[in-house]
Amino acid sequence: MALKYEINMFETDSSDASKTFVTFAVTDDKDKMFVISKSITTGSKSDTQICKEAQAAAQSEIDVWAGQIANIGKTWNPDTEEIE
Repeated sequence: MALKYEINMFETDSSDASKTFVTFAVTDDKDKMFVISKSITTGSKSDTQICKEAQAAAQSEIDVWAGQIANIGKTWNPDTEEIE
């Protein structure tokens, strides 16, 4: 399953100005969406570095979501007792 990570928000964290608040809208190939946000210490990091850290911080939750939706839209075949 291919996932697309769209940056939905990228702004200074309102509760801590030393951090950047990054929100990803993650979409699978069936257009199912999961939105997740992470607050990353900004320092002198580039936008790319901040996004990379935000993705790393969110990845375990994204993986759980992807696992939960993996069978949505598939067919259960009672004759073969298989998910198709």
